[in-house]
Amino acid sequence: MRIKIPLVVLIVSVGFSASTFAMKIAGITMPDSFKAGNSSLVLNGAGVRTKLMLDIYAGGLYLQSKSSDGAAIINANEPMMIRLHIVSKLISPKDFEVNTREGFSRSTGGNIAPIKNQIEQFIAIFKEGISKNDVYDIMYDPAKGTCVYKNGTFKAASSGLEFKKALFGIWLGPTTMNPALRKGMLVSN
Repeated sequence: MRIKIPLVVLIVSVGFSASTFAMKIAGITMPDSFKAGNSSLVLNGAGVRTKLMLDIYAGGLYLQSKSSDGAAIINANEPMMIRLHIVSKLISPKDFEVNTREGFSRSTGGNIAPIKNQIEQFIAIFKEGISKNDVYDIMYDPAKGTCVYKNGTFKAASSGLEFKKALFGIWLGPTTMNPALRKGMLVSN
């Protein structure tokens, strides 16, 4: 009996420790939580954007409370973040631009006119160049709008919930070009 008690304690300890570790995906580690201004966000889920069977980037979704409801997340006017960690040296700014424009078109049902300037500002960030291991944090705060950071450096901010909905819809919407990434981000377990 003395052996079983320490074994049970060890199993419970290991189980508790494992739940606090960050998620490892596509060779990188997504932190299990993130501080965004005054908000504490938790990793909801993560996945990998692949193209032609190559991993392009890992994406993680951070929310105040875990959820598997993509539409509710897209429409929520509350702090949240998507982290994109580039894992391939094969992605070019032009490829990213083409795919992002297609993503905006899909997520808005083709109605990009109301947010056209914000889309151009967002795409300009990636035209500066994309390298393997670059990290883009796309944070939404109702008071500040959508703020984009590259490798921890602030790049741009866009106000308005409509832009945030369209942007987050690229990855979380039903018409996403990245269904596996969407599924991974919405796991929430």
